[in-house]
Amino acid sequence: MTGTDICTGRRRRDGRRGFTLIELVVVVSLIVILAGIGMAQYSNAVKRAQEAALKEDLFRMRDVIDQYYADKQRYPDTLEALVTDGYLRQLPKDPFTGSAETWVPVETEPDPANPSAEIGIQDVKSGSDKTALDGSKYSEW
Repeated sequence: MTGTDICTGRRRRDGRRGFTLIELVVVVSLIVILAGIGMAQYSNAVKRAQEAALKEDLFRMRDVIDQYYADKQRYPDTLEALVTDGYLRQLPKDPFTGSAETWVPVETEPDPANPSAEIGIQDVKSGSDKTALDGSKYSEW
């Protein structure tokens, strides 16, 4: 089929075979649309993975704080005390800030019945100011 259109068997006006400009534009447009959809799906998947890691890190640190309290009958003074006393090997990095230094400790309220009681860390939250896929703030988790 020399000099003919492969699909229809027709010759083009100038006798050459190949794609028309419209065919190329349609194909490139479809590729761009599919690539855009793929990138959106990829970025959502990455964010969901970071959210899952944050939930797991918060759960583990809160569990360790409870274990610390059960063992010592007081809350830790700092998050680093969990590491130095062997409850954690190291503080995990916040997946959204990329640092282990940005965790926000939540201290216990002073006990009016026992004003000499030590204030310690009873909870921990993310230091990120970003918004989750569900619309909540990571710092509120």
